[in-house]
Amino acid sequence: MMPSITIHPDDVLASLLAKGGRSQRQRNLTAVHEICRRQHQTGSRDFSIPAIGRLCETEGILKGRALYNAQSADYRNLIEAWQGYAGPAALKAPKVLASHDYLMRIEDPAIRSLMQGIISERDRLKAQVNTLKANTHIVVDRRPLGGNVVTSPGAAPVVLLPMESQLTESEKQALRRAISREFLEDRGWQEVGLGEIVNEKGRTIFDPGYSTAIRKVLGDLKDRS
Repeated sequence: MMPSITIHPDDVLASLLAKGGRSQRQRNLTAVHEICRRQHQTGSRDFSIPAIGRLCETEGILKGRALYNAQSADYRNLIEAWQGYAGPAALKAPKVLASHDYLMRIEDPAIRSLMQGIISERDRLKAQVNTLKANTHIVVDRRPLGGNVVTSPGAAPVVLLPMESQLTESEKQALRRAISREFLEDRGWQEVGLGEIVNEKGRTIFDPGYSTAIRKVLGDLKDRS
């Protein structure tokens, strides 16, 4: 593999200026070149577009985001030349957590493993607490479903709940089944008159009002099914 050839940024600037163009462009190229030169003199190897863009914007040369435009290719080529000349940016040392450093000082493997579990549980609980803190404004609607608010002058509002809204779904299903045609026919019963239930011999099993009362409780005043 042949070694790459690094072109000095001064030569890159000279070639870019030789292309001609507007005087403003040439002044800006020279100014960006000087910013990169000072960056190099400080010992920094950060010649990323965001870093140089911030310096250009601070000195009023051009907006940092303008370096990403298609017409700013010459500026990017110049900055890349400085990056190649300075070498790759130094890698940041990984940050060692204080808890990890603490664990490494424990010589007994059993105790170290136990402490690691405790620290992991602590971190999990802290994450849950932070999640709760981020949602401190919680609105709880405690108004009953299906209720009607009745107000009168000089008195606190009163919520009137229909009977249907006080029942669970399983309770509603049980009441519906108690007066359903299938349930009655399986037992040889039928609904007659004013809601009474009679058997196959005409004897009353449930008094008048039985089925109609259930329908009123359920809020179902439809015809008998």
